[in-house]
Amino acid sequence: MFDLFIGWLGVSFGLLVAPAQLWKILKTGKVNGISKMTYIFLCLALVCYLVHAINIRDAVFITAQSINIIVNFVVLVLLFKKGSDGG
Repeated sequence: MFDLFIGWLGVSFGLLVAPAQLWKILKTGKVNGISKMTYIFLCLALVCYLVHAINIRDAVFITAQSINIIVNFVVLVLLFKKGSDGG
């Protein structure tokens, strides 16, 4: 039971990262200095983690990766749309 609690606690903290960046972009409309390559590799990594989580049937990680893929993909789209000059 403790490991399940820690897993969901980690999901909760992890889900706070990308929305903070997304909120800043939406609030300021600025994406300067944010690396497109970082978000490309991050989205690819999250997809791989999701496939793995589905394969091992881990609800904690399926939930986390699904939400993180959506939020980070939106950030990535905004980086391309708003013309980030980050690498």
